[in-house]
Amino acid sequence: MTKTATIDPHSRITDRIIAQLEQGIRPWAKPWSIDRLGGRVTRPLRATGEPYRGINVLLLWLEAIASGYASPTWMTYRQAQALGAQVRKGEKGAPIVYYGSSSKTRTDEQSGEEREEGFRFLKSYTVFNAEQIEGLPERFATIEAATPVLSGIERDERAEAAARQSG
Repeated sequence: MTKTATIDPHSRITDRIIAQLEQGIRPWAKPWSIDRLGGRVTRPLRATGEPYRGINVLLLWLEAIASGYASPTWMTYRQAQALGAQVRKGEKGAPIVYYGSSSKTRTDEQSGEEREEGFRFLKSYTVFNAEQIEGLPERFATIEAATPVLSGIERDERAEAAARQSG
């Protein structure tokens, strides 16, 4: 593939998940560390504070794991600039996708009748973690984890017995 050729978002997402599986990482399994987050587990958040949904949650968890980010907040380059901040030079963003639908008015060539035709589309764009951005307002500061909520795994004997009985 040449440098100018682009990979479609479906292939890029599939390749990323396969690469994680080949490394022994199940991307859909617990992608957080209790030590790192102090028990605070959250979905990745947009700059507005709204949680991401769908495949973007998985993609951003993968990126956070690979890069060691504790901040759940992600934003585009332009969103960072609008906040008076700047993505640090050399930082690489994470690709995410947007699925949408729209419609277009088409004229039937034979009847001359106009009708609405709906269609779906996929758009890919790049976001950066708040830890990659300098000069963000204080509300985006990563909260350092205190001592882990659990010092270890505490087993519940009733749950253990139920698990043993289930085979």
